[in-house]
Amino acid sequence: MPIAPASANSRAPGTTCPAPVSQQPEPDCGAALAAPETTMSLADYYPYRSAESRDLCLRYLEGLAAERWPIASEARLIPTTFGATFARISGPPDAPTLLLLHGAGSTSLMWAPNVAALSRDFRTVAVDQVGEFGGSACTQPPDTLPALMTWLDDLIAALVPPGGRVVLIGMSYGGALAAHYALHAPQRLDKVVLLAPASTVLRPPAAFWLRLLVLAIVRKRGLAWFFRWIFPRLARTDPKSLDPIVEQLSLNLKHVQRHHPPIPPVFSDAQWRAFRPHTLFLSGEREVIYSAPAAVARLRRLAPQIATGILPDCGHDLTFAQAALVNERILRFLQAPAGAAS
Repeated sequence: MPIAPASANSRAPGTTCPAPVSQQPEPDCGAALAAPETTMSLADYYPYRSAESRDLCLRYLEGLAAERWPIASEARLIPTTFGATFARISGPPDAPTLLLLHGAGSTSLMWAPNVAALSRDFRTVAVDQVGEFGGSACTQPPDTLPALMTWLDDLIAALVPPGGRVVLIGMSYGGALAAHYALHAPQRLDKVVLLAPASTVLRPPAAFWLRLLVLAIVRKRGLAWFFRWIFPRLARTDPKSLDPIVEQLSLNLKHVQRHHPPIPPVFSDAQWRAFRPHTLFLSGEREVIYSAPAAVARLRRLAPQIATGILPDCGHDLTFAQAALVNERILRFLQAPAGAAS
């Protein structure tokens, strides 16, 4: 599938659907996967509640990108079975490709603290998950894990030639997708980095589900309370940094249609034993979605080939609160020979 450059008019306020403004030759990546038949008819502003909601949110994200994205990047639209996926591409064009998957409720902008370091020697492609808040269009919701695997198939086919491989890096929900993709299509992956992947290794504790239940009831009023808990270092050292996170989630709750993205299951012992790609797992010592020591212990028992690490003085905020350390650990792993300790 060719990748189309996104212009100022692509998915911009006042337009109806992100449309490529030009087509540039890309490697022949094979035929696109045919879209499954569906009787669902989506408005062209989906997943937003209205065209006005879409335009407001996209203006917000454009302003946030201008303020926070630290390096030059090219905005691109990548056609997929489920709609045009918005991507921010940086780094040397001929360098190995890193595909970056953000966490739930976030966008590609969550990689702002990491992208400059990762883009020095790699071509980084930070995408907005299709069907969620962000700059991607959605013509068909990928509402199952197999559908999301097809979405990733499409992205990788568009990014590298047939037989080519990418490094897949995912945070939280994006980490869960990366882990599932490593089982789905290990031959398309060079290496994998899992940053506090949701579920996958261990079930979240009751305290996590209880807080999510409270958040579902109080919604916007509970966001600051929730993020002070899940992002402990930021809450302690830079509480004002939580304000834009809460603001973005508030916009998400107000302007995105309610839907039910698939919840990734915990991998079985057999699945972890069968896990083949060279992988790095990182978690903060104050992680709340599961016990970091228990997660590492399970991986070391079932998949000792996976490099693991627990980062000090951070929780689910590791990519923000310990950005320099996260970047250093990722780069050391990527630059080491496959199978080397990291």
